[in-house]
Amino acid sequence: MLLPMAPTDSLFLLGESREHPMHVGGLAVFTPPEGASAGDVRAMFDAALIGDQVAAPFRKRARRSVTSLGQWGWDTLPHHEVDLEHHVRRDALPQPGGMAELMTLVSRLHGTLLDRSRPLWEMHLIEGLADGRYAIYTKIHHALADGASAMRLLRDSMSEDPHRRNMPTPWQPRNPLAAVPDAGVAVSGGLGSALPAMAWDAARAAVGEMAGLLPAAVNTVDRALHGKGGAVSLTAPHTLFNVPISGARHVAARSFPLERIRLLAKHADATINDIVLTMCAGTLRAYLHTRDALPDNPLIAMVPVSLRAPNTGAGGNRVGVLMCNLATHLSDPAHRLETVRNCMNEGKAGLQAMSPAQVLAMSALGAAPLGVEMFLGRRGPLRPPFNVVISNVAGPRTPLYWNGARLESLYPLSIPTTGQALNITCTSSDDQIVFGLTGCRRTVPDLHPMLDQLDAELDLLETAVGL
Repeated sequence: MLLPMAPTDSLFLLGESREHPMHVGGLAVFTPPEGASAGDVRAMFDAALIGDQVAAPFRKRARRSVTSLGQWGWDTLPHHEVDLEHHVRRDALPQPGGMAELMTLVSRLHGTLLDRSRPLWEMHLIEGLADGRYAIYTKIHHALADGASAMRLLRDSMSEDPHRRNMPTPWQPRNPLAAVPDAGVAVSGGLGSALPAMAWDAARAAVGEMAGLLPAAVNTVDRALHGKGGAVSLTAPHTLFNVPISGARHVAARSFPLERIRLLAKHADATINDIVLTMCAGTLRAYLHTRDALPDNPLIAMVPVSLRAPNTGAGGNRVGVLMCNLATHLSDPAHRLETVRNCMNEGKAGLQAMSPAQVLAMSALGAAPLGVEMFLGRRGPLRPPFNVVISNVAGPRTPLYWNGARLESLYPLSIPTTGQALNITCTSSDDQIVFGLTGCRRTVPDLHPMLDQLDAELDLLETAVGL
């Protein structure tokens, strides 16, 4: 049975090409339990490959409907039709097996397209790290999961108990003997005469939403015209990041103690996300300045905001957006932080005044120019709708284990697109936060200066608030 795909999800399929892979990824690094080795971790995965049970999200294949105008839908394959030997692959690092070699391998893997004739995911088991750790790179199509839902899949596959064993792999059902309902299947029966009333309530709610969209749009555009935070920006300048891109990718990452950033946020009367955005702002300013390419107007970041209610299903995309003024025209890091904080507070206040449907509609309005560019596959003639995407995905707050192997680091990888050659995604896990940079290799060939600048920006912000 082919289930209709949400329009937001199908956009990532419509906009995909060889130059624009539309999958997100994550690099998890594990330390084997005491007395074990990376080879023992590999053996546990090898044993899991013998099984034939695959969780529903990992059996969903994208297909075009033959009964509609090319609408995309989800076809959930039977367990036995999922070729795990294709989806789960083994790789080994060349010597000396350090983070440089690991990131080189992952950069290459992240630039290749997923096979659309199969469920849209891959998992690479990577050996050869010199310190005895074990790495797992996973990529999953953005049509299937956004950052928050991908993080949920990761959490569900691990445990806080370091002594727990016989745990399933991420692609296996938590309980292989239990039937797992497919996401999106409506269970009929038991509604009876309530159906007409439900239909009327839904229609009345839709009319109410439509009536509220025009005022919401007017208010959103007015905020943009006055330079206030919201879902739309009209002031993003042209930068060297806002150009057509190639399909090759370059990824880099740097981790920081989460408590260090949390303490800074407390002293600055800001949020952790405000600090993340300000560190990125200073880094982008320095990067462009050293290349004599810093525009007079401040860069604008698109900041995804999860609209997913707690304890909801893991699949699909439920994301709104805010446009944040990064104040890259200001030399003082304290002033940049103040601008970022005020802009984000204004944007959040604007979203809170709208219904979830209105938030989605206004977010679509703000991202529409990028959607058109994705669909057409080329950079438009007008100024970019924003300059860079910066997202911050909250991860597990406690140490996590898989069959005794501890998750030491989680590095996020995301999606550059036409006109957006750089993506910055942060992920917090346990006691650290990781800044993951994913760029077009042709446009941004070396990301390492940005990693060093992130260090410098954190030092500058701590000095500015008296830490």
